[in-house]
Amino acid sequence: MKLAADLQAFQSRIGHTFRHPDLLVQAVTHASLSSPTRPDNQRLEFLGDRVLGLVMAEALLSADTKAAEGQLAPRFNALVRKETCADVAREMGLGDVMKLGRSEMMSGGRRKEALLGDALEALIAAVYLDGGFTAAQAVVLRMWGGRVGAVDADARDAKTSLQEWAQARGMAPPAYTEAAREGPDHQPVFTVQVQLENGEAEVAKAGAKRQAEQQAARALLARMEAR
Repeated sequence: MKLAADLQAFQSRIGHTFRHPDLLVQAVTHASLSSPTRPDNQRLEFLGDRVLGLVMAEALLSADTKAAEGQLAPRFNALVRKETCADVAREMGLGDVMKLGRSEMMSGGRRKEALLGDALEALIAAVYLDGGFTAAQAVVLRMWGGRVGAVDADARDAKTSLQEWAQARGMAPPAYTEAAREGPDHQPVFTVQVQLENGEAEVAKAGAKRQAEQQAARALLARMEAR
């Protein structure tokens, strides 16, 4: 199989030349375009999630030889969660080469966080099947860049941390309100407000409601802790 020009350029970006190009094609094929002769990426996604987990677990152990399990777990979760995978996918331009059905394409599938994250995990599996664990490990660490070394700054779940902060001071859990939703259905922008029982509040905007909640919680927690 000869790869199309966009996929040839993409494999150059990730630093892996496929001996079996059909694996790359399958990795970028969404279920909305699958057929009996064109398998989608769902099975690869299942495998890629496990390969990613092993790569990150080993990387964290190597990066900090003295960290306890309680320290490693939140770092691991921050590195493998769907939002992180989607961010990496965007940086690599994975959305531009995804193969989608017409309805999914019209609804903005190339920018959807879940689809991007799933496709990235499928890509990792494709590299693993094509070149083995060492090849997959190299690609993952290259794509994740400095995230492993800087993971502590992103390891705490902001909503959980803010709730724990409030409860430690005898307050009710923070309240989240969707203040606005703008933009077309395929590319919405959510405005979310988080407010504490004492009236303190912060607002954040993001393309996903959960992401906006996290950003608002992070901003409010940082302000409260700075006092």
